[in-house]
Amino acid sequence: QVRLVESGGGLVHTGDSLRLSCAASGRRFSSYSVAWSRQAPGKEREFVAWISWTSPDTKYAESVKGRFTVARNNADNTASLQMTSLKPEDTAVYYCAAYSTGRYDSLKDYHFWGPGTQVTVSS
Repeated sequence: QVRLVESGGGLVHTGDSLRLSCAASGRRFSSYSVAWSRQAPGKEREFVAWISWTSPDTKYAESVKGRFTVARNNADNTASLQMTSLKPEDTAVYYCAAYSTGRYDSLKDYHFWGPGTQVTVSS
């Protein structure tokens, strides 16, 4: 089993950058692909980014492509989401997840989840 904890969220202004981190506990973390997703108030969760168990295979939602970069360091059991050119529409709680039994962007199929970290982008 894997336990995940996100960090790095905060209040920023339009155009700013933030780096989110996902710290994992568990020897088998490197065996799992990792996804980042987000949920804004009143909205459904949406897929943001994914990285395979063997970096650097990655995928991104069209809304963040070119602005966000996902990475991982299996030696440290961490994954990150570097966010640049932030927009107010990026405001959401951001979650990392691991161990999917389905498609990379099918959030309902992920078994391990962190509690989330809030990102607020002011206009």
